[in-house]
Amino acid sequence: MQAATGGDGMLRGFGEHGTGRRTPLTAGCAPVVLGAAVMLTAACASGANGETGGHGPPGSAAPPRRTPPVTIEPADGTRGARPDLGVVVTAVRGTLDRVDVRADGASRPVAGRLSADRRSWRARWPLRPGTAYTATTTGEDGRGGRTSATSRFSTLRPSATFRISDVTPARGEIVGVGMPVIVTFDRPITRRAAVERSLELRASRHVRGAWHWTGPRQVVFRPRRFWHARERVSLIAHTAGVRAAPGVYGASGHTTGFQVGRSRVSTVDALRHRMTVRIDGRPVRTVGISAGKGGRRAYTTTSGVHLTMGKGDPVVMSSAWMGVTDKKDPRFYKMKVRHAVQISSSGEYVHSAPWSVRSQGRENVSHGCVNAPPEFAGWFYAGSLRGDVVTVTGTSRPLEWNNGWGYWQLPWSRWVAGSALNRPVTSART
Repeated sequence: MQAATGGDGMLRGFGEHGTGRRTPLTAGCAPVVLGAAVMLTAACASGANGETGGHGPPGSAAPPRRTPPVTIEPADGTRGARPDLGVVVTAVRGTLDRVDVRADGASRPVAGRLSADRRSWRARWPLRPGTAYTATTTGEDGRGGRTSATSRFSTLRPSATFRISDVTPARGEIVGVGMPVIVTFDRPITRRAAVERSLELRASRHVRGAWHWTGPRQVVFRPRRFWHARERVSLIAHTAGVRAAPGVYGASGHTTGFQVGRSRVSTVDALRHRMTVRIDGRPVRTVGISAGKGGRRAYTTTSGVHLTMGKGDPVVMSSAWMGVTDKKDPRFYKMKVRHAVQISSSGEYVHSAPWSVRSQGRENVSHGCVNAPPEFAGWFYAGSLRGDVVTVTGTSRPLEWNNGWGYWQLPWSRWVAGSALNRPVTSART
């Protein structure tokens, strides 16, 4: 019988890693030395009555080794581990004191969570694909002794990957209080819950909101209520290693951040032909305007909560958006418009309209835009941020929730229903 060896190949006594204490040879049993091995005679293997001894007959299997006090998954030497399964460290006996998991050459360890009873530790996010890692842990074995374990492994190299192709708002941008966070991917996502779970929002104050999938390549975050003014927000996408579809893993993560500016909320009353602008809740400007003249849906300004999406000075506006390009058609128009602030994807702007000043405050004569006095339009344009709120009332055409950034048109319950996790989330504090 060979002496038991540990996992490092060193010679061990059964008292250290076997199933019991070292058993002395029975008196009167003479060992026969054959080379380096120690063999017992048949008389030593059997009792006086001929029954088999406690270690079984010659050739029987060795007693099973004791389960180690700490296990690490992936196990030491694993190649091609699934990165989305992360790392799990379990104290089979005793508790864990310290767990350190890091990629080779990395200065920072992998983020993880230790359970309240200190019996298990899990990586918080997936691992990077195609990367070598080392996991080390120390703890107490429940018997007054110390334990330690190490696992060196590597993650698989996927056959296909996905990335984040765009995030709106832009890094460092100052935005309005209604601004959504729009994440666009470079390929369709089928395992949406896994991807959504990897998106972490942090803010200077706790914000409750929810993600909503607008299509297979895009997910949008909207707070339940408007952002707090002057709040700082960060998005940390832990998408590296996330399994987005069979055989498709995230190639990398993404980090960005933006700042919410002052609160600017405007209301357009199409029935009274008035527009009021409030900054940080205080009314600062009220002017007469002219909204869509109606008569047909295309000429009716949409009612609802709009967000400013961008601006231009000038912007060329024409009737091509409704298929009219013939100059002889009485519906044809093409003009350069100054100080134009876009509020939908269907061609609605708040813009300067010197040609309709006489109608502003009295009647609606536009093709659907909000016509404003030139001086006011210049002021409104200069102070506009993407994500400012413009609420229109008094028309027969509601703003569609997917017309531009009309996301606030959906009731909260319907917005949450568009989450793959079917629940809201609360941002962490920065």
